[in-house]
Amino acid sequence: LFTGLAETLPKPSGNIRLSVLNRDDSSFQYLQSVINTPVLTYGLSSDAAFYAENVVQHPEGLSFRLVGEGVSLEVKSRLYGLFNVSNMLAAGVVAIAGLGLDPMAVVAGIANLPGVPGRMENIALGQPFVAMVDFAHTPNALKVALITAREMLFALANSENRQAGRLIAVFGSAGLRDKEKRRMMAEVSAELADLTILTAEDPRTESLDGILKEMLDGATSKGAVEGENVWRVRDRGNAIREALKMALPGDLVIACGKGHEQSMCFGVTEYLWDDRTAMRAALSELLGLDGPKMPYLPTSDEG
Repeated sequence: LFTGLAETLPKPSGNIRLSVLNRDDSSFQYLQSVINTPVLTYGLSSDAAFYAENVVQHPEGLSFRLVGEGVSLEVKSRLYGLFNVSNMLAAGVVAIAGLGLDPMAVVAGIANLPGVPGRMENIALGQPFVAMVDFAHTPNALKVALITAREMLFALANSENRQAGRLIAVFGSAGLRDKEKRRMMAEVSAELADLTILTAEDPRTESLDGILKEMLDGATSKGAVEGENVWRVRDRGNAIREALKMALPGDLVIACGKGHEQSMCFGVTEYLWDDRTAMRAALSELLGLDGPKMPYLPTSDEG
C-alpha cells in the first residue's frame, strides 16, 4: 500500500501522496525505510510530528491536547483507551495536514462521535461503580481491554484522590473455535483483573462445562484460586449479576466477548442476546429500577 502510493495515477482532484505513520508502532522503522512519499508521523510522545499530551481518561471518555505543525488543539471524545488516542491522532493528521480541513471541524467531529456500539461501552444507570461492555474475544483484545479499564480506574481514583478500585472481568470462550485461546484468555484475566467470572459465550455443540474447565485451568496456572478470585457461572446473565453484586464503589465491571452481537448459540440454536441489554437488566435489578428484562438463555434457570 505504501510503496504503491508513490506510483498512483494522476487524479483530477490532485495527488496528495502522503504517508501517515504511527511513530509508536513496531512497524515504523521498516515502513519509513521503504516509503518514497512525504511522511508525517503521529504518536503518544513528542518524538512524532503530531502527538498527544495531557491525556486524561475518565468514565465518560477522554481528553488530550493534539500538538503538531502549527496546531495545538483540545480534543474531547466519548471513546476510551490510549489505542483510541492513537486512532484519533491518525484521523486528525490525515484530515488536517493531509486534506487541509478546518482543525476546529476535525475536533468537533471527534467530539460528536457517540462511540462504537459494544466497544468499551459505558452502561451508567447511577450505580457507584463503572459497568462496561466490550467485544474483546481474543487474548490480545482482552489484554488491551483490561489494560484500558485499569487505566480508567487509576485515572478516576487520581481525580477523586483515593485508592484505585478493583477490576472485575466477565467473559467466556466460544465453542467450535480456537481452543488455545480459552486458556490464554483466562491467563490474561488472572494476571490483569482482580476478580474473574468465567461464563458461556456461544458454546455451540461443545460441552459448556468442558470449555469452562479449560479456562479455569488457564486461570489457576497463573495463581488464581477458584472461589477466591475466579468463578465459573454457566449462565451469562447470572454471571453479570454476580459481578455487579461483587462491585464496590469505585470498582469497574467489564463484560467481554459479545459486544454489539445480538445472539448467542447453544447447540445449533441462536438465542436472542445482547450484553448491553443484559448489563442494563442486571443493573436495574440491583438498583431497584425499571429496566429491560434479562434475555433468556437455556442456562437462565441455573445459579
